[in-house]
Amino acid sequence: MPRESYQAQLEALREDVLYMSEVVLERLRMGLDALARKDDRLAREVIEGDDEVNRMYLDLEGDCIDLFALQQPVAGDLRFIASSFKVITDLERIADLATNLGEYTFDADRDVFPEVDVQAIGEFAETMVADAMEAYATGDADACYAIDERDTELDERCERASDTVVRELIGIEGDPVDDVDQLMTDVSRLLLTVRDLERVGDHAVNISARTLYMVDNDDELIF
Repeated sequence: MPRESYQAQLEALREDVLYMSEVVLERLRMGLDALARKDDRLAREVIEGDDEVNRMYLDLEGDCIDLFALQQPVAGDLRFIASSFKVITDLERIADLATNLGEYTFDADRDVFPEVDVQAIGEFAETMVADAMEAYATGDADACYAIDERDTELDERCERASDTVVRELIGIEGDPVDDVDQLMTDVSRLLLTVRDLERVGDHAVNISARTLYMVDNDDELIF
């Protein structure tokens, strides 16, 4: 295959990965909005849209395999294709977490712990993903390190949110609870939401780690 066509394939892969990230970020935002508004229609749209992301993933996986098999890339091109393959894997998993938010929406008919700002945590995680993809697009190694550092703050926010829920539960001990089963369902849903948003941040770090490897052949953030 002519060299020009090979380079065009590499550029097309980059553009397609970035497009996939735009779709995934939109799904994540929709999932957070559905949860905030308790909007079942929007939640269904997020859940049903996961098939589109899965198809994108499989198509891009095939593109990466073809480039490996047919072009036998070396050095920087090899790192780029391998890193892109790992990035789309993280994006697909972020989309799965967005789908979880949609599913949680169906039971989120009341705010039991309003002091836990799920939206703020979600927006922080969402920004991490967006910035990680910007680093991938521009090859910004410094941004990769910055995103890794921000993950510590996200972890702390999630830990404080979980601690708040536990402290509130301890605080209601001995007080009458009209529906214990419903309360535990609400608690479980909130803790799962916080856990999933923390995982979104983890995937942003994974994307940054692979980008750093792609740009500088540096595996520091991978391990």
